[in-house]
Amino acid sequence: MAVYGLIAEAESHAHGVPVTQIHFHEVGTMDAVADITAVCLLMDRLAPDKVVVSPVHVGSGKVRCAHGVLPVPAPATAFILKDVPIYGGEIKGELCTPTGAALLKHFACEFGPMPMMKVQATGYGMGKKDFEAANCVRAMIGEAGAGFESTAHAAAADEIAELSCNVDDMSGEAVGFAMDRLFEAGALDVYTIPIGMKKSRPGLLIHVMCREKDKESILRALFTHTSTIGVRENRFTRHVLERSIETVKTPAGPVRRKVSRGYGVTRVKFEHDDLARIAKEKGISIAEAEDLVKKDIF
Repeated sequence: MAVYGLIAEAESHAHGVPVTQIHFHEVGTMDAVADITAVCLLMDRLAPDKVVVSPVHVGSGKVRCAHGVLPVPAPATAFILKDVPIYGGEIKGELCTPTGAALLKHFACEFGPMPMMKVQATGYGMGKKDFEAANCVRAMIGEAGAGFESTAHAAAADEIAELSCNVDDMSGEAVGFAMDRLFEAGALDVYTIPIGMKKSRPGLLIHVMCREKDKESILRALFTHTSTIGVRENRFTRHVLERSIETVKTPAGPVRRKVSRGYGVTRVKFEHDDLARIAKEKGISIAEAEDLVKKDIF
């Protein structure tokens, strides 16, 4: 139902009508129903702790569907794959459908290169059309063993940029608004430090941590939404734990939890918004809601 919810939202956006008025075309056929049901059943049986998906090859050119001839990726597919790394390539044809896009979006914890792992099994699904490259999707399941730990740590280190500036003429509300815009522009973290500036004026030091690919958009946001006329830049190597978000079923409803692993450490933190929902529904405190969730799970 969650996968079809993604498809319904995409069709609603593409047609400009409420979800209650959309019609499932190709994705409503029995083979699409079987595809979605089977994948969900098998993922439930495999129960992986984490799902990593490579950047999605969507194909190129045009495709003929119930709405006529449309560019690849089709509008619904493109909407579902928002914030997902995709590429077109030289192959002419539709390589990712709304059904496939919704399944990837629902189950993927992250998109990127294959992580270091000890492979236990590999499966292939073959398409009926012939292309220049093999028309297949491959899934590999494995585990990150203790022998891989040091390499995994090295892979978890990345280069980031720190952008900072001083301001002494912005209100707290304006700074808060700017911080929201910086996160929207791709900032990994934004924080402020109170400082003393020239002529004894109190001010703020605004720090923004970001990846290199997001630096230009961060700079534009800084100059647009703060009063600074100059930004400093430093480079750092960042070491991080591998992070994923899992959804667990409880009698109080689904609850998301953030899981961080690496360097011999595992940390679990429940999503505050989900705990707050439970606390409101049951008239209890956040702490009691967390104890209730932990009791149901453990």
